[in-house]
Amino acid sequence: MNDMTNQKILTCPVGESSCKVIDELNHLTGEVSTLSELIRTDNLTGLYNQRYLLETLSLEMERTRRTGRFTGVIMFDLDHFKQVNDTWGHESGNKVLIKTSSIVKQMVRKLDVACRYGGEEFIVVLPNTGLIDASFVAERIRDALENSPVEVEGGVINPTASFGVDIYTDQQNDSPESLISRVDAYLYQAKNQGRNQVCHVAPEDINHEAQISVEEKDALFGMFGGGDED
Repeated sequence: MNDMTNQKILTCPVGESSCKVIDELNHLTGEVSTLSELIRTDNLTGLYNQRYLLETLSLEMERTRRTGRFTGVIMFDLDHFKQVNDTWGHESGNKVLIKTSSIVKQMVRKLDVACRYGGEEFIVVLPNTGLIDASFVAERIRDALENSPVEVEGGVINPTASFGVDIYTDQQNDSPESLISRVDAYLYQAKNQGRNQVCHVAPEDINHEAQISVEEKDALFGMFGGGDED
């Protein structure tokens, strides 16, 4: 996620081993890369921030409208996080957030965009991804988080999270904000059903049959024991 590692180093055009102008240009280019990274990332977790999320989601939705390929969106919220801060303190809460971001980075692809949306909320944008794959990614993150206790001063925190998953298709007319609101509704459905679970859009509500088969629908319901029909 760090563009600075891809920075092109300029060299002297006449082959000199030391060139003040080129050295200064390389230094300035590095500073620009650093500032660019700071503008679009969250300081605590290193994930992308809300501003970058909205820009990227808008681009991916436009790509979906052009190509017909789905964009998957996962939104999750750490369960009882206020309790964590109240009981263990904000420093311990930050450790949970950092651990969560580390897990997310391990579970997503390079082309996916993982963001800290705010507080204890996270969003992952998955380009060219249908419901079956987006739901599997959410379940992998959920399981990894549940099985990753965080040691803090005075004890151990066992974090869990509730997940919502939805898909953007070329037949929908959402803005990035309205799409996020839809995903957020499934997240709160997961909260209301007991937390530490994944809720997703019903497969039959996806109006693009070419990208989801009957077998995939059956797999989704089997994976979550009936999905959001419970």
